[in-house]
Amino acid sequence: MDSDPRSPEPRPDPTARQPAKANAASRRPSSANWWLARFLFLRLLGLIYGFAFLSLANDVLPLLGSEGLLPAEHYSRWIIERIGSPWQALSKSPSLFHLTVTDGLLQGLAWLGVALSALVLFGFANVPILASLWALYFSYVSVGQRWFQFGWESQLLETGLLAVFLVPLLDPRPLPRRHPPPRVIIWLAWWLIFRIMVGAGLIKLRGDPCWLELTCLDVHFETQPVPGPLSRWFHELPAVVLHGGVLMNHLIELIVPFFLVGPRRLRHLAGLSMIGFQLILIASGNLSFLNWLTLLPCLLCFDDEFLGRWLPRSLAQRARERSANPLRLHRVGGIAIALYTLLVIGLSLPVVDNLMSNSQAMNRSFQALRIVNTYGAFGSVGNTRWEIVIEGSEDQQLVPDSQWQEYHFKCKPGPVERRPCWITPYHYRLDWLAWFAGLEAARGQGLRREGWLPHLIWKLLQGDELALQLLDGNPFPHSPPHWIRVQRYTYQFAPSENDQGLWWQRQLVGPHLPPMSTDDPALLSYLEQNGFF
Repeated sequence: MDSDPRSPEPRPDPTARQPAKANAASRRPSSANWWLARFLFLRLLGLIYGFAFLSLANDVLPLLGSEGLLPAEHYSRWIIERIGSPWQALSKSPSLFHLTVTDGLLQGLAWLGVALSALVLFGFANVPILASLWALYFSYVSVGQRWFQFGWESQLLETGLLAVFLVPLLDPRPLPRRHPPPRVIIWLAWWLIFRIMVGAGLIKLRGDPCWLELTCLDVHFETQPVPGPLSRWFHELPAVVLHGGVLMNHLIELIVPFFLVGPRRLRHLAGLSMIGFQLILIASGNLSFLNWLTLLPCLLCFDDEFLGRWLPRSLAQRARERSANPLRLHRVGGIAIALYTLLVIGLSLPVVDNLMSNSQAMNRSFQALRIVNTYGAFGSVGNTRWEIVIEGSEDQQLVPDSQWQEYHFKCKPGPVERRPCWITPYHYRLDWLAWFAGLEAARGQGLRREGWLPHLIWKLLQGDELALQLLDGNPFPHSPPHWIRVQRYTYQFAPSENDQGLWWQRQLVGPHLPPMSTDDPALLSYLEQNGFF
C-alpha cells in the first residue's frame, strides 16, 4: 500500500547508527583550537620555572645573600641611591627586594617559586599563579647582577608573561571551560619563536666567519661553556657531518621560521624541525634551561587535530568537549588581551630594527619590564678552551716546590679523568661564569666583568662554608689554606679510545692571579673598593 503523500516525514531515529564517515568527522577535533597545545605548554613551563627556582633555592645565599659573592642588599642599596627611593627603583628595576632584602626572604621566596611551579607542572595554572611566578623571578633577575646577565633570563620573563594571558583569571584546572586559548596569544607565541630563531641565525652570520665557512661545529662542542657527556661524541663526528650540521642550523634558524605564517602543514613541519633542533642542542651540552625554554612556543605550533593523534585518548576527548562548547571569554579578559597585544606590537619596533641592523645586539631588552626582547646565541665561537683553575696551599711560606691542591667546580671541566655531567635544565651559575673568567684571562682582560673572583678567593681563604657550597668538595677540610692562586689552562677532549680513561687533556699556560693570602694588600684594597667589606 502506497503511503499518503500528505503524511509528515518520519523523524530520524536518534538511536540509529550514523555513517562511519560522519562519526569520524564528529570525533575529529577542530584544527582551529589549541587546548592540547596549551596543556603541554603550561606543563613544560612549570618544569622550567621549577628548575630555575630550585637552582636559586640551593645557591641564592652563597651568590646573593648578605655573605654572598655579590650581595643583593648592596646592589639594591646602590640602585636606590642612584634613582632616589625604593618605589622609584621598582619602576626602573622591578624587584620586591628593593623594599627589603634578608637572607630568609631570598631563600623563602625561591622555595615559594618552587611550590608554585609544582602547581603548574601538575596541571593548575591561572592568572594569579603565573603572575606570581613572573613577579618572583623578575625580583631575582633585577638584583641578580652578573649571575643573571644572560638571554634566557629575559626569555623566561617574556614567555612567562605571555603565559599569563593564555590562562583563565581564576579557574586553575588543566582544561578549563571558560577561556579557550586566545588565537591572538598563539600568534604572539609564533612571533616570539620567530624572533628567537631568526635573531640567533642572523647574529651567527654577522658575528663569526666560521658560520659562513661551515667550520664552527669543528670546535663548538669542545669549547662551549659547560660540555655534557655526549659533547665529545658530537665533537668526534666526521667533518662532513659537522659542516652539514652548520647548514642545518642556518636552515632551521633562518628559513624554517617563515613557515609559521604558511599553510597548516608547513607550520607543523616548522614546529617539528625546531623541536628536533632544540633536542639535539639539549643532548650536546648544558645551556642552562635555554633550549627547554625555546621548546615552549614551538609547542603552540600544533593544533588539537595534530596533537590528538599522539596524546592519550581521554585527554584528546576532553579537549574535543571543550572546543565543542567553550564558554565565551569574559569582556575584561578580552580587553586585557587586546591591550597586551597592542603593547607587544609597539614594543616590537625596536626589536625589528635591531634584527635588520648590521650592528645587531645579541641579547637585549629595550624596556624595564622586558616584555619584548631580542635574542641570539654564539655570535662568536672560540677555537681554544680556556679554563681557570683555583688552587690552594697550606704552606706558611711559598717555595718553588710548595704543594698545591685544586678546588673543583661542580660541572665544568676540571679533573681530566672526570666525565662531563649532564645538568640541563638545572643551572650552576658559578660554573657558567668561571668559563667567562677563562675567556677574560685568555684575552688579558683581567677582572673586567668577573669581579666576583677575588671575593671567592677571599672566602676560600677564610674557609667560608657558603662559598664552598658552590664547589665540588673541599680539598682543605680541617683548616683553610694560607695561599690561593688562579692558574690558566687550555683543555682539549682526550680521544675517546685513549687507554687511561681520560676525558680531557690540558696544558698549563701560566698564572691568571698570583698567590694571595688574607693579608695581601692588593686583595684587601680590591675588596674594599668594591664594597665587599
